[in-house]
Amino acid sequence: MMAASKPVEPQSGSGLPRWQLALLVGTPIVLGVGAVYLWNRSRTKEKDGKEEDEERKAPEGSASPVQGQRSAPNPEQENMSPLDRAQAAKNKGNKYFKAGKYEQAIQCYTEAINLCPKEQKSDLSTFYQNRAAAYEQQSKWTEVVLDCSQAVELNPRYVKALFRRAKALERLDNKKECLEDVTAVCILEAFQNQQSMLLADKVLKHLGKEKAKDKYKNREPLMPSPQFIKSYFSSFTDDIISQPLQKGEKKDEDKDKEGEAAEVSESSGYLKAKQYMEEENYDKIISECTKEVESGGRYTAEALLLRATFYLLIGNATAAQPDLDKVINMQDANVKLRANALIKRGSMYMQQQQPQLSTQDFNLAADIDQHNADVYHHRGQLKILLDQVEDAVGDFDECIKLRPDSALAQAQKCFALYRQAYTGNNPAQVQTAMDGFEDVIRRFPKCAEGYALYAQALTDQQQFGKADEMYDKCIDLEPDNATTYVHKGLLQLQWKQDVDMGLELISKAIEIDNKCDFAYETMGTIEVQRGNLDKAIDMFNKAINLAKSEMEMAHLYSLCDAAYAQTEVARKYGLKPPTL
Repeated sequence: MMAASKPVEPQSGSGLPRWQLALLVGTPIVLGVGAVYLWNRSRTKEKDGKEEDEERKAPEGSASPVQGQRSAPNPEQENMSPLDRAQAAKNKGNKYFKAGKYEQAIQCYTEAINLCPKEQKSDLSTFYQNRAAAYEQQSKWTEVVLDCSQAVELNPRYVKALFRRAKALERLDNKKECLEDVTAVCILEAFQNQQSMLLADKVLKHLGKEKAKDKYKNREPLMPSPQFIKSYFSSFTDDIISQPLQKGEKKDEDKDKEGEAAEVSESSGYLKAKQYMEEENYDKIISECTKEVESGGRYTAEALLLRATFYLLIGNATAAQPDLDKVINMQDANVKLRANALIKRGSMYMQQQQPQLSTQDFNLAADIDQHNADVYHHRGQLKILLDQVEDAVGDFDECIKLRPDSALAQAQKCFALYRQAYTGNNPAQVQTAMDGFEDVIRRFPKCAEGYALYAQALTDQQQFGKADEMYDKCIDLEPDNATTYVHKGLLQLQWKQDVDMGLELISKAIEIDNKCDFAYETMGTIEVQRGNLDKAIDMFNKAINLAKSEMEMAHLYSLCDAAYAQTEVARKYGLKPPTL
């Protein structure tokens, strides 16, 4: 399954990167089609990104007199003050800079620094920043950092100097301090400058990937909650290994014992593992499957697939892949086992951001088992993630044709159609999709996913009251589904700006499932919004320890690093974004 804990989230689309949830924009949290965005700020005054960047590259101060400013004094005049002589040297430096003569410009800015009275902090900081701009043109990154640091010490909220230092620090591979500087810039500019936002995004992603690579490799495998595991298996209908023990799988002497629990042979690790599945004793499954595989038992293919599935569930894709490869290459194995292995390997590749390999596996699964509804259902979810909505709808239609009673596929088809209409800004098609949701919940009143996806669409349409009702229906049907409580909590924030109610519902989610990483992540995000950065970092760290893939862990580290950078910026410069 693509994600049992969270709704699907396309790779492309409108809205801010998710790390900006932790770099506060100071606006309400908005739950939008499968993701939480902060996107209510005015963008009417934004400049073109290229223009902004050109402004930042140039030194400050005119190279020639401008009306309304102090005219450049003649250096030969005997009565010039030290500051006037410094300004003249700076203006001369600016002329050299614009002519591309950076060494001469540096000499002029150095003269200006030496001439400028120390109490003229604003002017002196400008001279240092201008010299840093010249050093930047020569790729002298250490000198850029030193001069920008002097400028910031004299003028702590000097955006140009902070941003220039951030870029130089990135070049020097000092990502932590780079992030702190660019965070300060983002806050000072109220998140209105594209260049600083892009740099913050880039540095956070790199930091997240670096930390996740190390942490994920050495992490302790963690079994998800029973709720998550059951939700995962419920997304498959043609999955042999998740079905209850069949009559033929029971111990021979038990076949005639009606009404009695099947006792399976000690020699069959796989059958023992299946019994543990029914008892929700999940921790023992991998070891029992290993017994079956090592003994070369009758159910070797099934045991390999079940073991691989649980390796995936505990986040150990490295161990899962060889087992999946073996099942896929077993030409004499049940085709449904091979197709299921391809679906799971394809989903694993998608988690690893290898969409081409993922697509190949799903297509091969469809080739070898054309009447397997699971293939089309899960490939449809993949297509939504890749923003290939028309293909997704086609796959969901194929799934529905094979299994007309598949409420999940019906609901996800509506969601795909809604997303297509919403992003295409087509009100008539949006209404058609909304009518489709009404039809799904009327025909399948027991399908919690139908209500959940409809609630997300209603939230987009700002029909908050009805969305809240849909979440209540979900909770009635699946009272132990923690994710629903998280979404309902987020809705309270957007609808009523009721932070206390939102946090209460998310706390309830954690109470139901203390392994719900989505709940910790969301609570961390809200605590950032409230200015409780230490609490936010604690929540993000809890989510990191529960992450089910390296990619998800990298994203969580990005959120955590963004929050930590804010604490440093607040400490160094007294800069705090507005809070909820």
